[in-house]
Amino acid sequence: MSDFAASWTLSRSRFDAAIEGLNHEQLNWRLQDGVLTLAQMAVHVAGVEVWFASQMLGESLGSEDSRLTLAATDGVVNEKPFPYVDAELTPEFVAKALQKGRDWVERVVWNPPEEVRRRTVQSALGPVIDGEGALARLGFHAGYHQGQAHILVTAPGFPR
Repeated sequence: MSDFAASWTLSRSRFDAAIEGLNHEQLNWRLQDGVLTLAQMAVHVAGVEVWFASQMLGESLGSEDSRLTLAATDGVVNEKPFPYVDAELTPEFVAKALQKGRDWVERVVWNPPEEVRRRTVQSALGPVIDGEGALARLGFHAGYHQGQAHILVTAPGFPR
């Protein structure tokens, strides 16, 4: 197992556990304007994973996966609307998106060849990075959002 895989597996499993078993109302509850819902966070995590891994593998995406990658940026780091409305963000859809992200990342994270490590990747925040930089970011990204998820589920007003 690569060091990248160890970090990604830990942070991703903790994020998954933080939202596991939540219903549609809980996943789409918004603490305040300008803050992502848990469903949006999850789809964003998956979108970044698909976005990075597809670039690292040099593979094109179909329309469904392309839409998912919009969640890497739209409504998160730019002013465009989030690419999915709350009605679409069901527990089943969120689980499917997270599985899709997991499937893509597992193709690059376990034993990334030198070609993958050196591949040019456009990051969600804008800079062009190499595959190694993308792997490092994937290693902590879900953990960053796991901390946010904890704040949301413990916030006053969160639906129980």
